[in-house]
Amino acid sequence: MSMEGTDYQAIHRPVLMHEVVKLLSLWPGAVIVDGTIGIGGHSETLLSAYPTIEVIGIDRDEDALSIAKERLSSFGDRVRLIHGNYRDCVEILGELGVERIDGFLLDLGLSSLQLDRPERGFSFRASGPLDMRMDPTRGVSAAELVNTSSEEELSGIISRYGEERFAHRIAKAIVTARAQGEIKTTDELAKIVYGAIPRKLHPPRIHPATRTFQALRIAVNDELDNLKAGLEAAFSVLAPGGVMAMISFHSLEDRIVKGFFRYKALSCICPPDLPVCMCDKKVEMEVLTKHPITPAQEELAINPRSRSAKLRAARKLEVPN
Repeated sequence: MSMEGTDYQAIHRPVLMHEVVKLLSLWPGAVIVDGTIGIGGHSETLLSAYPTIEVIGIDRDEDALSIAKERLSSFGDRVRLIHGNYRDCVEILGELGVERIDGFLLDLGLSSLQLDRPERGFSFRASGPLDMRMDPTRGVSAAELVNTSSEEELSGIISRYGEERFAHRIAKAIVTARAQGEIKTTDELAKIVYGAIPRKLHPPRIHPATRTFQALRIAVNDELDNLKAGLEAAFSVLAPGGVMAMISFHSLEDRIVKGFFRYKALSCICPPDLPVCMCDKKVEMEVLTKHPITPAQEELAINPRSRSAKLRAARKLEVPN
């Protein structure tokens, strides 16, 4: 895969960057994990804003890591880059000899590197192979999912992960189309979805295939289970006083992050009709964002892709034994 001719460092704009720097509030010598480092936009700003911190950057996309390596090279040994999944951060940190971290950042959005390259298969705006894997060397591609799943399975994926009201119609149309030949490209699938939804009911501001593509991408990359496991793993190695900052781009992700932070901030999980607390639940986190932070108009004008971004953050507390 050639990346020549495109300066992704120049066109990539980290979302909610100033807000992330402020919320993480790192101290001298702090160690932070950027679990979806991508091409390094957030980490570059953090390393510049906090001149003595260290960043451990994790990503499943080796192409992105190669750009991040070049982009962050001036920071020397303050940066360590790992090809892997952030849900495995406990094991990754163990191999690096790191016992505790002072911050954890996730930007769960797709980068320009992924969206703008047809061969990655994330977007229907140009024809490309139906892939959608964050790590193209592992796992089942979207093409395999689309061409081998049952109509019921496809309907469930599109409904659950895409929150698509026409999931059953779309799944039926996919199964009918693939009976004539394998569905191989993004534009083939987009046309099938477009035709499956009644024209007068097409969504007003997005392409009719948007939710289906989102659903398949989430399923291919196991994104929601990764997020659940990653939050627990990161919390287990986060030092008291450390902050977790999460940038999500759709309601399913945001719901998981909100629920995780809310649970960790509760002092009791007993049924409301129980007269005395019996659960012994401790308050483990302080939520720093009462409501999710969204991009200001100035950022939206510069970076329209940031419009769906929501940032939530919480600080780990010292819990007495």
